[in-house]
Parts: sequence; structure tokens; C-alpha cells
Amino acid sequence: MTRILQSDRVAPRSGELRSAVVFLHGYGANGADLLSLADPLGEHLPDTLFVAPDAPERCAGVPFGFQWFPIPWIDGSAEDESRQGLWRAAGDLDAFLTALMIEEDLLPEQVALFGFSQGSMMALHVAPRREDPVAAVVAFSGRLLEPELLGDEALSRPPVLLLHGDRDDVVPAAALPEAARGLEEAGWSEVYAHVMRGTAHGIDPEGLGVALAFLRDRLGVA
Repeated sequence: MTRILQSDRVAPRSGELRSAVVFLHGYGANGADLLSLADPLGEHLPDTLFVAPDAPERCAGVPFGFQWFPIPWIDGSAEDESRQGLWRAAGDLDAFLTALMIEEDLLPEQVALFGFSQGSMMALHVAPRREDPVAAVVAFSGRLLEPELLGDEALSRPPVLLLHGDRDDVVPAAALPEAARGLEEAGWSEVYAHVMRGTAHGIDPEGLGVALAFLRDRLGVA
């Protein structure tokens, strides 16, 4: 069972489904926040379904926003509450991905995760704990949570692309090399990184282009 009840989607431009990209939004946003990227990406990924679920919890202080888990320094929650929320949301996202693959008749290697901020944290946490590796994880402006547990808990090690703005004042840019180091120490062989120069907490056109090239390669688009 999953608490994820709502997800928006954009069908493949070609009308033929060969892959899927799952957008995972940031804290206080919703699925529609990233789904707008389906237009520029879909032009170059014509056989790809884009899916953007809302996180399972309403976000305190943001009337129309959602959260994957509480953030203590923003909402005043306890550290333990935040960690429990992470693990609950991880179970929800894992179940959502399994259901999506069954419903759309897709294999894990045909599905990529594309996260932003807290959504990137979820992608980096959930994908390695699934037995069969997804095609790719694209993580914008996030961080690797609980890296000390990853070596023992990882069941798969999908290719990861980390992207971060060097002027990010929400999640420090230092989170990128820290995540890369944590993944490599946990046995990853494919970790790639791109720094978005002059960019704050967001996605710039150059970074999106790098992500697109990575997705095309990992999803086998000629």
C-alpha cells in the first residue's frame, strides 16, 4: 500500500511507451511543479511517459504543498520524527514505483528517477534499496541521507547524476561532493556530477541539458 494518491502524467509524444521518467518534487511543492519539464525533455525522449506524484503528506505552512518528510529546521519537527517520516515515505515511493512498472508493463531498467531538492533525497534513498536497478537517478540540488548505512543496505547501484547550483542557499553546494563521496564509498562505479555556475536553488538550462543527455543515454534513446 502507498499513501501516494495523486500523480499527474504526460503521455509519450510518439504514442509508443518505451520508458518512464518519475519526477520527485521538493519540499512544499507538488507533482505539477516538475511536470512542466516534460515538454522540453519529451521533445528528445518521444517514447517516454512522464509521471509526477504528489508526496504523501501535506506540508505544514504551505497550504497547497506537500512534503516527503518533515524538516526540523523549517517546521520545528523532532529529528526522530523526520527520520520516521523519511522511512514511511520511502515505503510509499517504493510501492508507487512497483505499481507503476506493473501497470505500464515496464522493467526497472526502463524507468528513471528525476528529483529536485527533497525529491532528490528520496530518489537517492529509495532507488538503491530496490533489488533491481532503475535506469538512472538524476538528483538536482539534494543530498545523500544516511550515507553511513548505504553500504550495508544497498541492493542495487544504479547510475547517478548529481547536479547542484554553486550559489544554492537552501541546500549547500557542498552536498554534491559529499553525496558523490558517500556513493563511491558504498560501492558505486557510476557517479557523475555537474555544478551549475551562478545558479541558486533551482534547475538552469545547462543543467537540464546535462540531465537530458544522461537520460537519453541510460534509457537507450538513439
